[in-house]
Order: sequence, then C-alpha cells, then structure tokens
Amino acid sequence: MGQNKKEFLALEVDSLRFSYKNHLVLNGINLSISKGKIFGILGANGAGKTTLMKLITGQLNSQEGTIKVLGKPVSESKHSIGYMPQKHSLYQELSVEDNLKFFNQMYLGLSPFKSHSNVEEVLAFVNLIKFKKEKVLRLSEGMKQRLSLAIALVNSPDFLILDEPTVGLDPEIRSSFWAHFKNLTKTKKSLFISSHTMDDASHCDKLAFLRNGKIIAFGSPKELREATGKNNSSLEDAFLYFVKNN
Repeated sequence: MGQNKKEFLALEVDSLRFSYKNHLVLNGINLSISKGKIFGILGANGAGKTTLMKLITGQLNSQEGTIKVLGKPVSESKHSIGYMPQKHSLYQELSVEDNLKFFNQMYLGLSPFKSHSNVEEVLAFVNLIKFKKEKVLRLSEGMKQRLSLAIALVNSPDFLILDEPTVGLDPEIRSSFWAHFKNLTKTKKSLFISSHTMDDASHCDKLAFLRNGKIIAFGSPKELREATGKNNSSLEDAFLYFVKNN
C-alpha cells in the first residue's frame, strides 16, 4: 500500500517559496491532497492564496520548491486542471454558450468536430441551459459566477482550482455551488478552493489555514476545532487559536 500512496494524491507541494519585488509571499509551503476530496485553503486577503493557486496552474513559475498535480509537474498537467479565477474573465458581448465554446477551444485546441461536445452537459450542470443564448452583459452576478464555474469545468478536468468561488453570492446560490462541488467529488474529481469565510471552510474535507505566506494548521474541520481544547469551538475559534499560537 505504501509504495502506491502517491498515485492517490491530487496535489503535492514541497518546500514552495515565492517572492515578489523582494516581498516573501509564500514561505515554505508543504501540502499533500488526496484525490476525490474538497480541500480548502483559508486566510485573510493578502495571505498568499491567489499566488499559490497561480503557481499550481502554471500562471506563475515557482522560484523554490516543487509542485505536482496528479503525479505530474505543472507543465505536464495543465490540461488536467480547471481554473476559476476570483475575477471574471468573460467576454461580455458573447453569449453564455459562445463563451464556453471559446474557452473550450482555448483549453484543448481540439478540432471543431470534438471541441464542443461537453458544452451542453456543463450548461445543464450549472443550470444555465435556458440562458445559453443570452449575452453575458445581461446576466446577474450570480449567473456570471455560474458561467465562470462552467468554464472551469468545460474541458472535463480531474483537478479543479477555484479562487473565492462563492464570494458575493447570496446564500441560496452559495448552497447550490456547494451541492455542485460535492457532486463533482462523486466522479473522483479533486477540488482546491480558496476562501476567507468560515461557512465555505466548513464544507471542505481538509483545510489549511494560511497566514503571512505560511500554513499554520492543517486538518479536517473537526480536527481543527478540537485542537483548541475547548468544547463547541467554531472554525473561527480554531483559526484565532492557531494565529495566537504561531
């Protein structure tokens, strides 16, 4: 069993450091995330969450340390990754359907005969089928978020990276997103989600608390709450506990 352990890892990050203009953004990040799970990284704005995600997706090059996605270096695993950025990258004048087709073509570089086969399925998954001919500029913010998620899913990735995917959403839409995410893990897809809200964190299988570029705690939500040594601790209590003790 031990020799096959790495085959079941969605992400391996080892001794990762990254600086920007002499400012140390990430300082010795180590992570191992299993396949088919939802992993959440929690931290305040500026903690380094987005930088870490950009390194994992290959948008930034690591300066020290290594990253493997599904057992391969980032340069060899890009087609296995779906990425939803915190800020929309949507073409406002294009329809919902045409945005998906465009990004599908960009991701995969497939022939016209194969590139759009997943579009209808993904639109159904995020409940946008009846809006597929609508221009993006006419969509609500929640619908744009759903379209961004659809774009991350359109190339059928095995590893999804979602940067603050529920920010600004009302509770009903946020709940539907988490239902989508949990359904994805049933198909053995792995999710890496950043957030700064405890509500999002509570839905994850494993969590890391990130502060000033360092991981100060790692474990399941239950394990992190219990680490405080107090009964009925919340995740916010746990976060503050680790901040004070690191």
